[in-house]
Amino acid sequence: MANSLLQLIRNSFGGLSKEVWLLSLISFINRSGTIVILFMTIFLTQELGFTKLEAGFAMSCFGIGSFAGSYVGGWLTDRYGYYPTMFWSLVIGGLSFFVLMHMTTVISFCTAVLFVSLIGDAFRPANLASLGAYSKPENYNRSLSLIRMAVNLGFAFGSAGAGFLVRFAGYDWLFIIDGITCILAGIFLRFVLADRGNATVSETKEAKTSDTAPAVTTHSAYKDRPYIAFVSMVFIQSVAFMQLFSNFQLYLREAVGLLEDEIGQILFINGVVIFIFEMPLIYVLERRFKRMPMIILGGVMIGVSYLCLNLGGHWLIPVLCYILLISFGEIINFPFMNALALNRANPARRGEFMGLYSMSFSLAFIIAPTLGAYIVEQYSFEVLWYAVGLLSGLSIIGFMMISPYFKDKVMSDDKTSVVPENVAMEMVE
Repeated sequence: MANSLLQLIRNSFGGLSKEVWLLSLISFINRSGTIVILFMTIFLTQELGFTKLEAGFAMSCFGIGSFAGSYVGGWLTDRYGYYPTMFWSLVIGGLSFFVLMHMTTVISFCTAVLFVSLIGDAFRPANLASLGAYSKPENYNRSLSLIRMAVNLGFAFGSAGAGFLVRFAGYDWLFIIDGITCILAGIFLRFVLADRGNATVSETKEAKTSDTAPAVTTHSAYKDRPYIAFVSMVFIQSVAFMQLFSNFQLYLREAVGLLEDEIGQILFINGVVIFIFEMPLIYVLERRFKRMPMIILGGVMIGVSYLCLNLGGHWLIPVLCYILLISFGEIINFPFMNALALNRANPARRGEFMGLYSMSFSLAFIIAPTLGAYIVEQYSFEVLWYAVGLLSGLSIIGFMMISPYFKDKVMSDDKTSVVPENVAMEMVE
């Protein structure tokens, strides 16, 4: 039994490139400090005296900047490459946190947070697109899972540390740590990770000259109707999921009565569960199931997790049910969803495809905090949890309807990623 488990862990992490491991380490450094967002709603209402709607609007401004940053990041990646886009996003984004900490009015804070998220989220499509250069296609699922594992380990340490920082040192330290870790991640990127150049150019040339590769097209992501439908469902589901980063903390503070360090400990569970289980679980699942069924299963778990918050009894039982279900739903849902989007992208426009995919999350972040805050102010947290559970259900139905347009094979049947009929993908040695 022990040998089988050890072999499973070894297989889960085996075969990934050195560059993917370095990207994961960079993501860990960056995410360990990305802690302002975890307590921003509480900070704005408790420290700056914003109303719930004003705090929700500020979080939505973060989403607006994230949406714009995802588009800009994709555009910059396709034109200048993933490497400079990632580097400057980290460095400039880090410096901007030192400005954000001095903003105290609704207008100034919303303006500054919009800029911070615009610069910071230009990193995401570049980071996703860089896997086209650093990872083999058959390793996309696990490469994405490794990066997510690093992100969530950073999230776990960051959330736990942030709670103690807030309680014993003050909110200013959240901004300072955020800024420092972003800059350190950029410096680390520059010194340890080699730039392989814009992989899309060489990929396209190689595919065009290959007798066996499918014909490369340069069709736009915005003209790929099944892909547009896919990112629309991602958006709907994300509106539900992203309550975790805004109104769930407010719920723990106001409805349950937890302090910031206790809230950090609850969020710590999410990061630790993902860190422990994601890589082995994805390794097993990708060899037995196709991507879309796993996306649907993860969506079901995310939707049910919010319904658990309306269970009666002691607060600890529904909260633990929620955090465990949403963690495993995230583990199953997001790696397969990310890999499906990356596999759909044609090499010449990978930044555009991944930028559009990232924009669906950013658009959700625009709507989720304000919509959630409005429902809470007008009705209650209970109504909010039912509403987001319903949204998750709608996305599940949508994924089921578009599933026939995304044909892929189980990894054990075919060791390479399945390529859409009109799109050539690379095999990076």
